[in-house]
Amino acid sequence: METNVISLYLKRIICKNKMVLMKFKLLILLVFTTLVVSAKEYHVSVNGSDANDGSASKPFKTISAAANVAMPGDVITVHAGVYREQITPPRGGNSELERIIYQAAKGEKVEIKGSEIIKGWQKIGNDTWMVKIPNSFFGKFNPYSDLIRGDWYYSPKGCHYHTGAVYLNGDWLMEAIKQDDVMKAADEKKPLWFATVDSTSTTIWAQFKNVDPNKETVEINVRQTVFYPDKPFINYITVRGFTMQQAATNWAPPTAAQMGLVGTHWSKGWIIENNIIQYSKCVGIALGKYGDKWDNNNTESALGYVGTINRALAFGWNKGTVGGHIVRNNTIAYCEQGGVVGSMGCSFSIVEGNTIHDIHVRRLFSGAEMAGIKFHGAVDVQIRNNHIYHNVLGIWLDWMAQGVQIKNNLMDDNEQDVFLEVDHGPMLISNNILLSKNSLYMNSSGAAFVHNIFGGKINVISYDNRLTPYLKPHSTFVAGLHDNPGGDIHFINNLFVNGGDAGEYKKAILPVIFDGNVYVKGAVRAVSGDKKRSFGEISPEAKEKLKNVPDKDAVETNFLAEENFDASAKLVTENEKMYLEIALDKNWLIKQKRKLVTSQLLGKAIIPDLPFENTDGSQLRIEKDYSGQKRNVLNPSPGPFEIVKSGRQQIRVW
Repeated sequence: METNVISLYLKRIICKNKMVLMKFKLLILLVFTTLVVSAKEYHVSVNGSDANDGSASKPFKTISAAANVAMPGDVITVHAGVYREQITPPRGGNSELERIIYQAAKGEKVEIKGSEIIKGWQKIGNDTWMVKIPNSFFGKFNPYSDLIRGDWYYSPKGCHYHTGAVYLNGDWLMEAIKQDDVMKAADEKKPLWFATVDSTSTTIWAQFKNVDPNKETVEINVRQTVFYPDKPFINYITVRGFTMQQAATNWAPPTAAQMGLVGTHWSKGWIIENNIIQYSKCVGIALGKYGDKWDNNNTESALGYVGTINRALAFGWNKGTVGGHIVRNNTIAYCEQGGVVGSMGCSFSIVEGNTIHDIHVRRLFSGAEMAGIKFHGAVDVQIRNNHIYHNVLGIWLDWMAQGVQIKNNLMDDNEQDVFLEVDHGPMLISNNILLSKNSLYMNSSGAAFVHNIFGGKINVISYDNRLTPYLKPHSTFVAGLHDNPGGDIHFINNLFVNGGDAGEYKKAILPVIFDGNVYVKGAVRAVSGDKKRSFGEISPEAKEKLKNVPDKDAVETNFLAEENFDASAKLVTENEKMYLEIALDKNWLIKQKRKLVTSQLLGKAIIPDLPFENTDGSQLRIEKDYSGQKRNVLNPSPGPFEIVKSGRQQIRVW
């Protein structure tokens, strides 16, 4: 009898809980339905009017007009055409469920430009044409009097460059150092322009070889950005499906406001996807820092950047407030500083599926911030499944890269694929194809290189005495500062081809471990190297003290050196698809047994004393290869691909 009573009581509790759960689900559905019903869709058309209501039948003419009325949850759909405007969203969304979405209409080409078309060119000799424009044309911002400047910006002595640019049929000309240069006959591959600004007008001289610029499309930069809020904390915005180009962006160092052609301006939760972003004078996408009175003001030093970090923490740098962006499936090209940059504001973000190319290839000016992706404070950032090529540097993670994962990227034809500078880790670099002449430049500790193809040289800094932060786990809060001894590096289950050279890791101050790697014809093992100490930033006192600190020999176990096996890895393109041509040997799985790479296998990064784990804190298991295929967990293949057959083969990589 007692058993029946208890059973009945339990059934009533379960039934009651089910009713509560059902009511809760209905409440959530009701809230979501209310949000969807109350959301509006505004339309924009080049044939519209900003006096309209933004409906499909009465669209706005400018995107800015729609931005001014859009509220959280609303969608702005932009129809085909060219829009020459700078969009400054006055507000963002409230959450992932209440975003403000800016999107190109499905199947329609929408271009947003920071430029204007210029006519009225007069030929003055050789290939040189001239146009005079009243300064009132530019309004409050004139790119031809706006010098490129900022911390860690270097320009050749006597050379001054501006954020302006001149374009002929979509491609840009190069700024001349002096007016005499533009008066000469043009180099067909490198035509020039030059400008002066007086109290009333801006005069531009430009070389147009064998064409009349008045019969072609000639554009000049007039706007500083294309899509960028003018204040921080404009959160939860989606920007989707546009071609955005031709902006007069300035240098974006980590110590100052980072303004890109598209930028998040110290906000949270943006999605920037399926866009073409190109021809920015300095930066394509900026996920980074806000501006303040300290911008480029006594901050160009390690100590100066520590001050910048402390101020950023006071101004909301934490996971709940800043970062967490998604940048995916964009093409980012023709920017002379960086494709994607971010000082601290990039933290907790995902950068995936992008094509990034032709970054800093004109080389008019230089500095310490140029790369396809250049992040400071890449905390729990995932950089994955991108094709990064023909850049000065592919990925550069500088200061506080902690919990970051660089995985499943294809990188080639860069001067350097990956540079890790004064980071303490933990950092995971896995399943990448690194085929440039220089695969790595290392001035960091606490990194694990797992299942990569290395086709180039690994360059190593032995020691850097800058004191740089390490952070509390999965957080932006500083746990301490430490100098930067080289080492504390794992190379596990990699494939070295085409002269891949690990020789500079023969000796290091902290331990270096090689395990399960395969070296084919032309590759150089660490134990075969002849590394002498090299230094980053170091004081004479630190260099003297370091003489009493011994180097440790790299330790290598369980390797294969196949000196007569020519893998001859190269990329080929067929029907807009990219393949890796490479010779592989299934016998490598018989000759050598390898371990599955896990958090337990990697242990902890020494300086922060933190484990290698996923960005959400879960345990790490490298169970899939570059193509998403499951690995043999009992004996995974070396390199990014599970090997299913021997011989020369083509593998789809992009």
